[in-house]
Amino acid sequence: MRRLLRNPVRLVPFGFLAAILIGTGLLTLPAADKAHHFTPFVTALFTATSAVSVTGMAINDTPNYWTDFGLAMITVLTQLGGLGILTGAALVVLVVSRQLGLRSRLLVQAETAEYGIGDVRWLLARIAATVFATEAVMTAVIAGRLALTYGYPPGRALWYAGFHSIQAFNNAGFALYSDGLVGFARDPWVILPLGLGAIIGGLGFPALFEAVREWRRPRHWAVSSKLTIWGSLTVITLGFGALLIAEWHNPRTIGTFDSAGKVLASFSQIALSRTGGFDVIHVAQLSEESFPLIIVLMFIGGGSASTAGGIKVSTFFLLAFVIWAELRGEPDVTVAGRRIATASQRQALTVALLSVALVVAGTVTVVALTEHVRYYAALFDVTSAFSTTGLTTGLAEHLKPPGQYLLTALMYVGRVGPLTLGSAIALNTRRRLYRYPEEQPIVG
Repeated sequence: MRRLLRNPVRLVPFGFLAAILIGTGLLTLPAADKAHHFTPFVTALFTATSAVSVTGMAINDTPNYWTDFGLAMITVLTQLGGLGILTGAALVVLVVSRQLGLRSRLLVQAETAEYGIGDVRWLLARIAATVFATEAVMTAVIAGRLALTYGYPPGRALWYAGFHSIQAFNNAGFALYSDGLVGFARDPWVILPLGLGAIIGGLGFPALFEAVREWRRPRHWAVSSKLTIWGSLTVITLGFGALLIAEWHNPRTIGTFDSAGKVLASFSQIALSRTGGFDVIHVAQLSEESFPLIIVLMFIGGGSASTAGGIKVSTFFLLAFVIWAELRGEPDVTVAGRRIATASQRQALTVALLSVALVVAGTVTVVALTEHVRYYAALFDVTSAFSTTGLTTGLAEHLKPPGQYLLTALMYVGRVGPLTLGSAIALNTRRRLYRYPEEQPIVG
């Protein structure tokens, strides 16, 4: 156990696991269930994992199943998951003792992917300020809209606005409406703040802070920030255009909207589909062309060290540059005038291939465990669980317990990350002091 605790990276999976188990215990209490019965273990575990992993996938009707206590627990677990269990723990230590030891600083570094450990206090303060300020602005705008336009009492408007703002910024998808956010698909004062909040939360703190600090000189951004920001804009723009075209005449989604409504609903759905998990339009009623698009967007996900899941947009575009360099016969992979380290290329390839393997294996297993299931529905829900998105075709709630346990495991692995989990398991990492002779096997 001591050897396990020496590497702070290995504590990340255990921190999230501890939060999940505590959340499961709280959600099993009769006070969390509107029927005032002990919540079934699989339901409590699935929901707690979904909240801590900021997925938002549910196997029941969230507003009609959970009491205010249960919803409050989901909100707290989502916020903790978004901040990062270990980052939150370090914040508590900072507030209580105003001192951080080296181990605490390394824990925060492992969770936030920051490279320096000398400015952890400043980093934690900026993370907390960014999270709570963004959520407060979103809450104020949406609460005002709900109160003034929809006639919500002030307290109810504030609760609904705060709940969904926390869910959106942390890229989770729990909603207090049975149909998600479909009722607000054409209301920019509700849907746009949530969509923009999800984008901000999905960029990641390293990229976000650098973009704010060096907004006048984007050429000076680090390569990781350029890949994340420009890659995110590219994915959102292409996804928005493709979804708009695919669903323009679909009467079950946006076909009956006016042009402005179609544009707003399509943009918001794409902004929230990468890992946000809200239904702006009925996902189960999408056209066949839209399902592969949403699956790819979920699999790519958001930025590194963010509240988003997926393989991360920087990983995706880094691999694109690797392929481009190989096709051109270039000896080095270069991005924005910088040569990419071989170790980074190997890490990106490892993350992508492990993720593909997990999604494929999960899909095959779900199909094997479930009768009369459509393959694309299984692939959609498995990808959504692994990428911590939370969108579902409705399959998740109809799965038998073994299938729900499988999705639970995928949400956990998707949150802590295949590479982080692999580092936690590989306890005997060591450097070799020799190299074998080189060989070039035939490829292709």
